[in-house]
Amino acid sequence: MKKGLYSILKGTFLISDDAFKNWRMILFISALAIIMIASSHSADKKVHEIARLSNEVKELRSAMIDGRGKLMNLKKETVVEKKMKEKGLAISEIPPTKIKVKSQN
Repeated sequence: MKKGLYSILKGTFLISDDAFKNWRMILFISALAIIMIASSHSADKKVHEIARLSNEVKELRSAMIDGRGKLMNLKKETVVEKKMKEKGLAISEIPPTKIKVKSQN
């Protein structure tokens, strides 16, 4: 037990005759660690992208609601009447009449 612990601390298990088995395991574990770190970074990047896109969606939704409110205000008859008075047009006092066309057949 003591000899095995000293072997690990001194690193002699890496240069002994059976070192090839140890190196293969160390390289395999190192490769797994690198893959795990890369996967974690990729997941973090995706989380940040999702958060950025959801904020953008919220901003666009609020802009759409604001624009819809402005449009509803501009469609009101009183607002249209004021804008037309500025241009010199007024609402007609005479109501419109239907024109009926009889076919000549």
